[in-house]
Amino acid sequence: MFRFFYKLVFVFLTFSVSALYAQIPAGYYDAAQGKTGEQLKAALHNIIKGHTEYSYKQLWDILSATDEDPKNHNNVILIYTGISRAKSKHGGDPDDWNREHVWAKSHGNFGTTPPAGTDAHHIRPADVKVNSLRGHLDFDNGGTLVPGTDSCYKDDNSFEPRDAVKGDVARMIFYMATRYEGDNGEPDLEVVDYVNTYPKPEMGKLSTLLQWNAQDPPDNFERHRNNVIYNDYQHNRNPYIDHPEYIRAIWGGPEAINKNPELSLSVYPNPVVDRLTIESGEKQTMNFKLFNNLGQVVASGKILNGRNRINLNNKTPGLYFLRLTEENGRWTKQYKILKTISY
Repeated sequence: MFRFFYKLVFVFLTFSVSALYAQIPAGYYDAAQGKTGEQLKAALHNIIKGHTEYSYKQLWDILSATDEDPKNHNNVILIYTGISRAKSKHGGDPDDWNREHVWAKSHGNFGTTPPAGTDAHHIRPADVKVNSLRGHLDFDNGGTLVPGTDSCYKDDNSFEPRDAVKGDVARMIFYMATRYEGDNGEPDLEVVDYVNTYPKPEMGKLSTLLQWNAQDPPDNFERHRNNVIYNDYQHNRNPYIDHPEYIRAIWGGPEAINKNPELSLSVYPNPVVDRLTIESGEKQTMNFKLFNNLGQVVASGKILNGRNRINLNNKTPGLYFLRLTEENGRWTKQYKILKTISY
């Protein structure tokens, strides 16, 4: 009886501590209540500034905790590829992961110096090769497929991450523009509605980032990451993970976007011999691009009234990537397509 009682108390306490750990601290955002625009941004800056700083070297351990794979505690999840890789496999070799500054450190020239250069709220594990290809590019939609990824794209002046982390990227960029306002020699960072911002202390593209924040709301991984940074390391939070609506209250942009239309898509047959059919139960207008294995566009066009067929008769057998984008850019979806030959 006593053993059962103690076990019950232990379970209750464990649950209570876990629940407390996962919550926003009471009163944390009180100073932001009722504010919008620049007043809200200033209030949030005052709440999150002056965090506990760490060295660039210490980020290996910090990122191993913040980005731990929930299904394999020996691994971390890489931001742009979604790959789970061993925590120990970090460094500069091609198959390693390294420390990616989502707000490129050259945009403001803060390098790897605290606080901005080691702020875990915008630094994520990334595949070395993909990180190198992203470089110091701004963020926007479009380009050709990034080698080593299934759904990242880049052109000469911008980089588009996979759909599952587009909101994460946006909220990290808006965090940096709020946390760093030029106080005490820190950089003064701004989000702008254009690209080619290097080496200014700016990142773009604002309108695209607002769209990404709306289409990809915070998930459990992102919220857990925010909690770990707050509780165990820096003791400040990314307010836009806790309250993504604050972004709209400051910078504008769309409200949360319903992703259900994306779920009604059908692409068949796959593998395909000659004609690929695309259908949407929502009868939407969409744009499509078909990429070969080298990331080159080999076909493109529109899907009108929710249905179209793409002729692959003249295409070489192999792996292709079909990218569908809603007409107004509210969401994108990518499929791996295997082109075969008939026997």
